[in-house]
Amino acid sequence: MKLGQWSRDLAMGVRFAFTGGREGWVRALLTAVGVGLGVALLLLTTAIPNALSVRNDRSSSRDDFTYNGKVLPKADDTLVIARTDTTFRDDDVRGRLLEPDGARAPLPPGVGKFPAKGEMVVSPALDSLLKSGSGKLLRDRLPYRVTGTIGQSGLVGPAELAYYAGADGLENQLAGGNVERITYFGPAAGNKSEPLDPVLLLLVLMIFIVLLMPVGVFIAAAVRFGGERRDRRLAALRLVGADGRMVRRIAGGEALAGALLGLVLGTGFFLAGRQLAGLLKVRNISVFPSDLNPSAALAVLVAVAVPAAAVLVTLFALRGVVIEPLGVVRTTRPPRRRLWWRLLLPLGGLGMLYPMIGQGNGNGNFNQWLVIGGTVLLLVGVTALLPWVVEAVVARLNSGSVAWQLAVRRLQLSSGTAARMVNGIAVAVAGAIALQMLFAGVEGDYTKQTANDLNRAQMEVSLRGDVQLGEAGRELARTEGVRHASAVSLSSLGNRAKNPDNELEVAAGSCAELREVARLTSCKDGDVFSILGGDYGSETKKLAQPGSTLYFGPSYDGMETHPAAWKVPAGMKTAGPREDPTGYARGGLLITSGALPAAAAESLNQKVFVTLDRSVPDATDHARNTAARLDPLANVFTLAASEQSKQFRSIRTGLLVGATCVLLLIGASLLVSQLEQLRERKKLLSALVAFGTRRRTLSLSVLWQTAIPIGLGLALASTVGLTLGSVLLKMTGSSVRLDWMSVLSMAGIGAGVVLLVTLLSLPPLLRLMRPDGLRTE
Repeated sequence: MKLGQWSRDLAMGVRFAFTGGREGWVRALLTAVGVGLGVALLLLTTAIPNALSVRNDRSSSRDDFTYNGKVLPKADDTLVIARTDTTFRDDDVRGRLLEPDGARAPLPPGVGKFPAKGEMVVSPALDSLLKSGSGKLLRDRLPYRVTGTIGQSGLVGPAELAYYAGADGLENQLAGGNVERITYFGPAAGNKSEPLDPVLLLLVLMIFIVLLMPVGVFIAAAVRFGGERRDRRLAALRLVGADGRMVRRIAGGEALAGALLGLVLGTGFFLAGRQLAGLLKVRNISVFPSDLNPSAALAVLVAVAVPAAAVLVTLFALRGVVIEPLGVVRTTRPPRRRLWWRLLLPLGGLGMLYPMIGQGNGNGNFNQWLVIGGTVLLLVGVTALLPWVVEAVVARLNSGSVAWQLAVRRLQLSSGTAARMVNGIAVAVAGAIALQMLFAGVEGDYTKQTANDLNRAQMEVSLRGDVQLGEAGRELARTEGVRHASAVSLSSLGNRAKNPDNELEVAAGSCAELREVARLTSCKDGDVFSILGGDYGSETKKLAQPGSTLYFGPSYDGMETHPAAWKVPAGMKTAGPREDPTGYARGGLLITSGALPAAAAESLNQKVFVTLDRSVPDATDHARNTAARLDPLANVFTLAASEQSKQFRSIRTGLLVGATCVLLLIGASLLVSQLEQLRERKKLLSALVAFGTRRRTLSLSVLWQTAIPIGLGLALASTVGLTLGSVLLKMTGSSVRLDWMSVLSMAGIGAGVVLLVTLLSLPPLLRLMRPDGLRTE
């Protein structure tokens, strides 16, 4: 067949789509909307890598801590910066205090000039929060006047909460870990991002496959909207001399027209969605609309692949349809579908995944092409098996109510149409079940239990030494929402004032406070204790000899501190080690307040363990406000029973964002598909109403027509999802355990989407059920 003949036939089909009257336009528009929704999500997916890359670049460009332990000398081009990150309710707030050393000090990205002392520049999102009624507690924590906003180049997303505030005296805190002198903003030399391990790479790969497969299925279903009416129109072409192959190519041209229009609508949907993306925030993740720019190569691939797929799907769908001059041979009883070739797809997928069982982190990376091919074949197997399952089941359904019989008879005549409508959601549910199993199976490898005792404390607050001894504990204990606060002052003792060879930990406080970190038999103010036992007992006994001189807060090269000499007293008592609420058992010395020399106060830092009253709203934020008032550089940690890998957590967040987009697509596409089905049955519904059929009966029949295929689809999806999930767990070396709650929740979400779509389609259904629908031209 010459290429010219193909071009002429396809072009004729495109003309029929746009010049075939109202019927052709409606079908083209329905196809375009369905395809457009899929194209929009494909463009969004192709834009995600660029968005993540741009976010990472902006985040790296504002890096300001090298953590190399060196203190740079003061110069005209240096800046002293302090990290003051905090949390407000569930949102992280990035904070920095700035003190330029000279006129050429580096400016942070997105900041036009340094804020003066007592002033700050903020992100637009933080500015809105501080001006709102819900931001009152945070305003109390940030006692600075807002004088400007941070530009986009200094933020990772539009919803980020961030500020830069002016300060002075930061140079005196350079010995602390929260303050550093820098000469530039940007990644430190030699700092490289940690690569993903094989299991996390597998998770990322699976997420893309599982999220994109339903999109492809929906696009393939969308180009077949209105197929029965189109085929009846094509029968007329046989009367004027067109052969069977020619009308199939013309049908492909009609689908091509809808796909091309769908590309235009999809681009519009994407541009509109991109603007809305700037208003959304999922788990503290947000993106600027300008970040969502699809790769040119991937965008061209979508523009070429979608129309080509539309033509191929149409030709494939018409392979068993006989279009004759006097009608379409489709309403007769179709031949029974064959099962054997449908089973080859999932079996082939399992065969491709089998060689990688047992690899994982210990045996190298997975073969990405085998993973993609095997997973795609398994999920495509759902779309191949579902029509056979629906046909086999509905053929055995007989007696029941009138609504039931109407639904069953319709399904028996067009089980393929019903299966196509459900295919997308079945694929999505199967993939989601497999992903949930994989996440649950490997979660333990990326989650570690902490030693925190949450019965003793839920927060830990660390403050600098210029806070008076015991003041932090008393202030926090009086804070709203705090049940109990226990403070202990910490420092170190060295055998020399500068560059000591050996150091000991030292903790100071009242007897009650010291009992939180050690086991004391008897205690009174003025006592000094040596902690024996544990990992540090022998070192303590060797260094802390009675009469020897030790130095509080010894200094090292590059540090300007004032060590205080202290003579170890005779008659020290002994204490046993005890884990504090964070699970740390310290060694060294314990000194009660009465025995602590006044000169040592400068080297002490206070640590407060806080027990909260969870019945008080915002108890955590009240405690954070008190800590910030006592020390703007305070470190506040919320104690948790477990900690999870940041990479694992970010991947799971990405899955949540992607799954939300796919669910929206599923709902919208199902609604369009349902409306198209109702439109094709308009005359049939009107005839049944004219003959006296109750509207309630017809509504129930439409519900059954949706419920039966979706029930079968979810059952098949659960089977395939459990199989794929088990194989993936075997591949990662994890034990296989069936998470029935995940299976039921995923199936429930899928059923809920279908139920919602069915309810939304009832109003147009009621409008179609009128006798005047029998009118024709």
